[in-house]
Amino acid sequence: QVQLVESGGGLVQAGGSLRLSCAASGRSFSNYAMGWFRQAPGKEREFVAAIRVSGNTYYPDSVKGRFTISRDNDKNTVYLQMNSLKPEDTAVYYCAADRLVLSTRPTYWGQGTQVTVSS
Repeated sequence: QVQLVESGGGLVQAGGSLRLSCAASGRSFSNYAMGWFRQAPGKEREFVAAIRVSGNTYYPDSVKGRFTISRDNDKNTVYLQMNSLKPEDTAVYYCAADRLVLSTRPTYWGQGTQVTVSS
C-alpha cells in the first residue's frame, strides 16, 4: 500500500514557476513508477509527466520543455518543476503511482493540489 501527499500548489502569474512535491509512504518507493496528472474544470484528467524506476522520464507535447519530473528515492519524494507556466496549466494536479510500470489508470493517487496561473 502506498499513500501519496502532494504539496506546493498555489497561485502564480503567467511565465512564473512552481515546484510540486509528492511524498510517498510505504516501503520500496524505488520500485514504483511515479507520475503527475492534472484535471481542469470541465475537462478530463490528463497525463502530465512520468518517471520510471530506471529514471527515464516522459511528457506530453503540451508540457515538454517546460515541466521536469524528478525523484529522490532517499526521501520517498517525486517532484514536478513547472516553468513558463501558462493560464491553460491551471488545474488540480495529482500524483500517481504504480508498482514498476505506470499504467494509464494508476493504482495509487494523492488528494491533489490546486495550481492557478493568472494571465
